[in-house]
Amino acid sequence: MTLPFGNSLESLVADALEGFARAHPDTVEHVREHGFLTARHSAPARRVGLVSGGGSGHEPLHVGFVGAGMLDAACPGRIFSSPHNRQVFEASRAVAREDGVVHLVKNYTGDRINFGIAAERLAHEQLPCSTVLIDDDVASDSAEIAAGRRGTGATVLVEKLLGAAADTGLGRQELAELGADLVGRSRTLSVASAAHTAPATGLPAFTLREDELEYGVGIHGERSGRTVQRGTADELVREMTETLVRALGLRRGASVVLLVNGLGAATRLELYAALRDVTRVLDAHGVATERALAGDYVTALDMRGFSVTLLEADGATLDLYDAPAHTPAWSR
Repeated sequence: MTLPFGNSLESLVADALEGFARAHPDTVEHVREHGFLTARHSAPARRVGLVSGGGSGHEPLHVGFVGAGMLDAACPGRIFSSPHNRQVFEASRAVAREDGVVHLVKNYTGDRINFGIAAERLAHEQLPCSTVLIDDDVASDSAEIAAGRRGTGATVLVEKLLGAAADTGLGRQELAELGADLVGRSRTLSVASAAHTAPATGLPAFTLREDELEYGVGIHGERSGRTVQRGTADELVREMTETLVRALGLRRGASVVLLVNGLGAATRLELYAALRDVTRVLDAHGVATERALAGDYVTALDMRGFSVTLLEADGATLDLYDAPAHTPAWSR
């Protein structure tokens, strides 16, 4: 049994949020009363506030991407739970600009409900709001799943690219349309060899044998319904990459941004080795890896696994990716 370090489960998120703000006082401001963070600096040309959020346990998402060039505000909920609509509403009011706000929402029922209620409350105050729904997970792309694809690894790329676009002065509707286009060009697939530790019990959320992998796991520990025998790493990554190439319909001559994302307990050695294997498969398909990064960006507490995200990119996309940003978890 491995219980989390903290004063209590009830206070852990609030305590961590306060500590995070104290660690990055030059970048973010903690609005304690309503439980969200705002950026201290942003581009003067920005006409729209960008707001995101979701359950805690996915750090650095979303609070790590608040700052110049990315999010104006992030609202963390409890572990694996949506933020309250009051948090989203107050954060949106705090960062709204002349053309309102855009909400970046991962496709989970709780997030959709609470961001939706917040948007309705904003409308009552004549604050315009648009929503970009992020649903990039290939494993949940099934007619049997009523909610549709989950929002996973592509979230951080969408936050980066839309942040750069907002800095150029694009309006709310333009940003919403660009966001939908970016999501449509993104797909993610995740695997795990061990579940995260459930905070309430200190026990694994599910169990696998040493020779098994959960293929298509979710970032809240959702099992995919497909447990596979563990083969070699290059075989695994080849299957994952081939699946993403097919899902995006990538053809020879295409270009992508690649994210190999740790789910919490995979080492950097493993993530960079996986990145190498992904690029070799893409090379064989004639798909150019124009930008690539590996690390923990969208985690699932301490899950032992990783995800691969591909975003089909053109020159304009790469310009947005290369635009400067300075946040606690992204500075380049």
